[in-house]
Amino acid sequence: MSFLFGGRPQLSSAEKIAAAETEIEMVSDMFNRLTQSCAKKCIPPDYRESDLNKGESVCLDRCVSKFFEVNMKVSEKMQNEAAGKQGISGGMGYGM
Repeated sequence: MSFLFGGRPQLSSAEKIAAAETEIEMVSDMFNRLTQSCAKKCIPPDYRESDLNKGESVCLDRCVSKFFEVNMKVSEKMQNEAAGKQGISGGMGYGM
């Protein structure tokens, strides 16, 4: 009943496992999108060497950095919007 008094409800083991599996799927998806996007942008399809050259390496570094920077900004924006919506809906029932 802690959720009635502002605490977080306790998750069962099955819910914790499901949450962990969802998080793993999300991280795997992000990694795959990052890899595909940056490889497409920075590595030509007709590569001739087994190692990355300096230009490809710099491009990949910048691409990964930008990808994570944008991902963090989007995450922060979504969290702020969710917190704002919780603040609005959470205060509705107390004035009665």
